Amino acid sequence: MAPLLLQLAVLCVALAAAALVLISMIAFITATNVPLLHQHEEEKFFLNAKGQKETLPSIWDSPTKQLSVVVPSYNEEKRLPVMMDEALGYLEKRQKQDPSFTYEVIVVDDGSKDQTSKVAFKYCQKYGSDKVRVITLVKNRGKGGAIRMGVFSSRGKKILMADADGATKFPDVEKLEKGLNDLQPWPDQMAIACGSRAHLEKESIAQRSYFRTLLMYGFHFLVWFLCVKGIRDTQCGFKLLTREAASRTFSSLHIERWAFDVELLYIAQFFKIPIAEIAVNWTEIEGSKLVPFWSWLQMGKDLLFIRLRYLTGAWRLEQTRKVN
Repeated sequence: MAPLLLQLAVLCVALAAAALVLISMIAFITATNVPLLHQHEEEKFFLNAKGQKETLPSIWDSPTKQLSVVVPSYNEEKRLPVMMDEALGYLEKRQKQDPSFTYEVIVVDDGSKDQTSKVAFKYCQKYGSDKVRVITLVKNRGKGGAIRMGVFSSRGKKILMADADGATKFPDVEKLEKGLNDLQPWPDQMAIACGSRAHLEKESIAQRSYFRTLLMYGFHFLVWFLCVKGIRDTQCGFKLLTREAASRTFSSLHIERWAFDVELLYIAQFFKIPIAEIAVNWTEIEGSKLVPFWSWLQMGKDLLFIRLRYLTGAWRLEQTRKVN
């Protein structure tokens, strides 16, 4: 009996090793280089408040605003107005209190099939195209790809990623700013502050099914084991980056869909960019694009491939290069 069990154990180990080698080969063969920021002709411009085309700026230009807010939006005609009203209300009030404070909000319509761009453009008409700009992508790139397009067209010294659903209270940007400042001195002017919902975990578990809770813990374990250490909530869509940190991380980013946050932080940790995790006020909003099981499965696959592709050298992290 003992020899048989030993043979089975050896067979299982051999099969697991063979599977890992096979998956590593697939990850290596299917890996692509850092996707160039290919822009369709229409994506090189934005419409000003008068409906006239103007050329988008580049992150490689000198900053002219204190804060850029990048809002990725896919089929968000219903949820976007609530978020924009809160964000612009806060930003306008802050500017009145401090006239030296300047900002812009960049809504990136990620190939929506509804009226997202039209809804966003109304804010451009109301506040002016110096404060609100709409980038309409020809086809859907994924959340990471949409944010990347917005980041590379931003003018801010600091760049805030904010979800279109308004789940995070926008005034909490001040908490991120404080967290960012507490990290000083910033190496090469690079630092990141991540909004976090980790403090709400017990409450969320009470409202979730056992299956979704199991998926959540499984995902958190994979993030910790494969990619990012020390950050409890990598997926909160509320993140503040210095311009230098944004250009360094997003110019090296491969993943353009849901797991892009994890690779972004993996890259940041590789370059030893200091990261603060800051608790924020967050409320679940109906209308999420995530399909619980399949989305978690896709993200799990992406996490494994992120690790294997960097480990095998299929993906390499290099010094910042300009993206044309």
